[in-house]
Amino acid sequence: MIIIAFVVFMVIDFTFSPDSPQTKADRAGLAKPEDRWGVSETYLCSEGSLKAVAVSSTGDLFIGGESFITCLTNDLSPKWSITTDKPVTALSVSNQTIYASTQETILLVSTEGRITGEWGPYESNSLITSVSSNDEFVAFADATNKRVFVLRKDGEVAHMMGHTERKFIIPSPYFDIALTENNMLYAANPGMHRVEEWTLDGKQTNTFGIAGLAPEAFCGCCNPSHLTLYNNRLVTAEKGLNRIKIMDNAGEFIELVSSENSFIPSIPLDIAAGGDKIYGANPADSRLYVFTRR
Repeated sequence: MIIIAFVVFMVIDFTFSPDSPQTKADRAGLAKPEDRWGVSETYLCSEGSLKAVAVSSTGDLFIGGESFITCLTNDLSPKWSITTDKPVTALSVSNQTIYASTQETILLVSTEGRITGEWGPYESNSLITSVSSNDEFVAFADATNKRVFVLRKDGEVAHMMGHTERKFIIPSPYFDIALTENNMLYAANPGMHRVEEWTLDGKQTNTFGIAGLAPEAFCGCCNPSHLTLYNNRLVTAEKGLNRIKIMDNAGEFIELVSSENSFIPSIPLDIAAGGDKIYGANPADSRLYVFTRR
């Protein structure tokens, strides 16, 4: 009887004792995956508050923020730096042109560091939070008006998303997009905790993402906060739970880039990818982080 009572006690204790979230996850087969990437280098930006990063096909890096754009080589050596009249909110580069968004306009900058033009404004009271380009088009996301604009390479509006019944829900100024080389567009819909795939003429073809803590989910408010493309895959950055991860173009989780880090939870990193590296611009400390696969 004593042995039976002891066994019954152990079963009850095992069943009802409080577990840590990790223990419960392990029992459910949901053990947190490890980061597959690590920080190999950092670059401290001295020009001002860092907001954005882009990488060219040749490996040059472009960083921007509080009224500056700087070009770095792939070993993080400065090549040139220019000042801008307005703070830079996002960057993209295609061929020999850098597209640098300000709050209401798009600056055109040569890869040698010369401002060659400016497009916009396109809407009143805009807040452009993302710009992405390919050989044919330039797209930008406007968090205030909750729309994505697709421009031809002369600055003329070709298409829009978000102005019909399919709305973007943008609770805070995090609204990012990624334009593919075959003219598909990925857009974060952070109020819905998901990524949406669109054709450039405004047809939504896929959505993926759920709210939650799981690796394939997006937790908290306004996630995913940033997007970029890497080897035909999608890289996302989140805030609240400050992590960077890689997913395939159907939304299946592949691996964590960074989750065990000391980044400020509420300030996500703007991200870009090129070659075998992923870059993160951290507004909290104005450092550029270089992630390489372990």
